[in-house]
Amino acid sequence: MSTHETVSQSDVVAVMRSERIVMLTTNTADGKLVAHPMTVQEVSDDADVWLFVDLESDHADALRANPAVNVAFSKPGSWLSLSGTVEFVTDRAKTEALWDGAVDAFFDGVDDPRLGLIRIHGDSAQFWGKPGGAPAVLAAMVTAKVTGKKPEGTSGTTEL
Repeated sequence: MSTHETVSQSDVVAVMRSERIVMLTTNTADGKLVAHPMTVQEVSDDADVWLFVDLESDHADALRANPAVNVAFSKPGSWLSLSGTVEFVTDRAKTEALWDGAVDAFFDGVDDPRLGLIRIHGDSAQFWGKPGGAPAVLAAMVTAKVTGKKPEGTSGTTEL
C-alpha cells in the first residue's frame, strides 16, 4: 500500500534537478494532449523549469495558445509530475547563460531566430517513489506478486 504525504518544495526541486530529459505535455488547438521530449536547462529553487523551444514549431504554437502544461520527470524508482504555466522569456543574458552543447545540436547558435526560451512556473507537483530506487521497486513488485499484497511506496503532493 502506498503512503501519501506532503513533499517539500525542496524535495520536489531535488527530484527535478536529478533529471535532464523530461516529457512536456501540451494541449493542441483541437484539444489533443501531445508530449515532447525536452532538455531541462535549469530548475530554480522556486521549482521553475527553463527550456529552449523552436519558436516556429507546432509545439510553440500550442504553448502560446494554451500555456497550461505538464512536465513529467522519470528515473528508475521515482516519478514526478509538475503542473504549471509557460511563459515565453526574451532575455539575451539568460539565453546565453543557459546555452550548452546539447542545444547546439538543434539550433544555429544563440542568434538563431527560431530559438525561444520558456520558463514553466510550477503550480503543483505529484511524486511517486520508493526509497532505494529501481532495485527496491523491483523487489517490492516481486514480493507483491508472491504475497498478493500491493507493493509499498510513497506518493506525495505539494503546492508550489
